[in-house]
Amino acid sequence: MPKHNRYLRPAVALLAAATLLTAGCGSRAGDTTAATQSCADTSGPTVKVGAVNSLSGGLAVSESVIHDAIVMAVDEINRGGGVLGKQLQLISEDGASEPTIFAEKAQKLVSNDCVAVVFGGYTSASRKAMLPVFEDANALLYYGQQYEGLESSPNIFYSGATTNQQIIPALDYLKSQGVKSLYLVGSDYVFPRTSNAIVKAYAQANGIEIKGEDYVPLDSTNFATIVNKIRTAGADAIFNVVVGGSLTSFFREYNSAGLTPQVMPVMSMCVGEEEVRSIGADTLTGQLSSWNYYQTLDTPANVKFVADFKARYGADRVTSDPMESAYAAVHLWKATVEKANSFGVPDIQRAAGGVSVDAPEGTVTIDGENHHVTKTARIGRVTDDGLIHQVWASPQPIEPDPFLHAYPWAKGITG
Repeated sequence: MPKHNRYLRPAVALLAAATLLTAGCGSRAGDTTAATQSCADTSGPTVKVGAVNSLSGGLAVSESVIHDAIVMAVDEINRGGGVLGKQLQLISEDGASEPTIFAEKAQKLVSNDCVAVVFGGYTSASRKAMLPVFEDANALLYYGQQYEGLESSPNIFYSGATTNQQIIPALDYLKSQGVKSLYLVGSDYVFPRTSNAIVKAYAQANGIEIKGEDYVPLDSTNFATIVNKIRTAGADAIFNVVVGGSLTSFFREYNSAGLTPQVMPVMSMCVGEEEVRSIGADTLTGQLSSWNYYQTLDTPANVKFVADFKARYGADRVTSDPMESAYAAVHLWKATVEKANSFGVPDIQRAAGGVSVDAPEGTVTIDGENHHVTKTARIGRVTDDGLIHQVWASPQPIEPDPFLHAYPWAKGITG
């Protein structure tokens, strides 16, 4: 098993409290000491794998499309001959937008269905609720979403961006464009607050003034007061970690106040193609977004991914970063199993370091030390065609640094 940084397991009470908070669009996880042996039976021609996503509840709009991408990846693998010659049988469960239900469904998949691996989770609350299930059972979760970092577990592989692959590149880009002041706005939970703690530390180290900082409850539709404060503060740009349905209200209020991307651009952490489609391109044209994938990327792998997705689910559908990273997670697991020549958890953990796949976003490679992956950072601008077009990309994939050890100015945040 690869060497891992050692982190204390959170207490049960703290974990229960944490599940009340949702995140990206962490607390530190610990070494597993579980001696539990998986009940997965991989001796026959079929291997069971699991998926847990919110197919009902408030997060279903975001997570059901992620489940679509997981299903497509599994079907592709089966058509290509499976994994080690075995077909995959996908068992899907509904997390119902509730972290406790995610934990229950993860337990079912691992202990009753005896799956070899689980793909899914969306909010950090859902991931943190499931984490002890996977550590105690010594099972594997492939978590495909961008998040606030500050976590590493030997039983989780993280294929979404951590903070040095999304937030810091966004700040570097704004600085390169001459931005000297920011207004911070976000939904009121752990991902935006942790993100903005990082933004404030970066700003202090880089001579950027923070003109204001405001949060709204999840699903809030009242942004009149905040947008008026933003307008009068006169910041060079807005750093936006508002999520979900609140985004529509925020951008409409922003436009109504006479603000424009030319005068005060918005850099968003949670606006992808699905959000542009739901909010409206006319409302978002010209605004900036920080991700690692856009539907418009012109690479052979992405052209095929987009065409296959539309052929399967409809020509009007769009692809987005959360979907693509979940899709990549399935292929990363396949590649690691094949490198290990085994479905066994310890064998996969030992083999994971250096495993790469040519994903639609580009080449992603697993860091065997922290189980995150390399990611190419990208800044995109929304255009009137309803898509996001890249305006900047990192010269090469960025190594994951979930605890921001390479950034001295972040020491007060990460310990």
